[in-house]
Amino acid sequence: MPQWLKDLVGRNKAALRLSPALQAQQSIDRHLLHTVCHAARCPNRGECFNCGDATFMVLGDVCTRGCRFCAVTKGRPLPPDPEEHSRVAQAVKEWNIRYAVLTMPTRDDLPDGGAGHFARVITAIQTLTPHVKTEPLISDFQGDKQALKTVLDARPQVLAHNVETVSQLYSAVRVGADYQRTLALLEQSKKLAPDILTKTGFMVGLGETEDQIKTLMKDLRNVGVDLLTVGQYLAPSASHYPAVRYPEPQEYANWEAYALSIGFKGAACGPLVRSSYRAGALYSRAMKTALTK
Repeated sequence: MPQWLKDLVGRNKAALRLSPALQAQQSIDRHLLHTVCHAARCPNRGECFNCGDATFMVLGDVCTRGCRFCAVTKGRPLPPDPEEHSRVAQAVKEWNIRYAVLTMPTRDDLPDGGAGHFARVITAIQTLTPHVKTEPLISDFQGDKQALKTVLDARPQVLAHNVETVSQLYSAVRVGADYQRTLALLEQSKKLAPDILTKTGFMVGLGETEDQIKTLMKDLRNVGVDLLTVGQYLAPSASHYPAVRYPEPQEYANWEAYALSIGFKGAACGPLVRSSYRAGALYSRAMKTALTK
């Protein structure tokens, strides 16, 4: 890892010691909640906590798949917590946030992949705090269209599902996932609810080429994806898939410009950008762009 990137990660970790970040963690602990900020060891959690943002991970913190890039625990999950929707909504209100990102470990053990539980969490937030916008970051539900519809029927502002990497690396990096199934889910979301923005994100530094990155972006636009994030892959441990390359900051600027040039409504590209990084700000920028066209 280059020194400039180490310095950037270090500054973000230092932000965890600031008061807003500490208060956010206390709220999370009090309500017995999980955040992907911690489960996935996100390097931005100090910055986001101090801006009043966080990504809640519902349906536990154990995933039924074994993707080689991910730090989330793999294994046999516990049954869904029937009171989780209420606790998440209370935390959102207590924290006074305006844009709630909700993600989940993949739950292939559940008949609907956890879609019904996910929808209850969204509804609980909207009932308790109607002004809060929601962005569910879902699994692929194994291609179950009814499960997808269940989440969309809860009327979030954005439906997010990450493509994670280029098609050529799926078999090595994304165990149990399928590139075409991911594209189909994003396309189906737009067909079922055209007014709900779709969003995805992918990592760089896994061995992909420039041509493969641009082909991936074109594939995503061809299925109507509105919002895009691109960030550096950082291996959580020596046993995870290795990082092959660390692109320079200018490359991210070039990718962001290219994404906007082919029709994405909003794009955030940078070394430490993650799928939920400053999600509310990206949504707002996209909405402003739409209004000016």
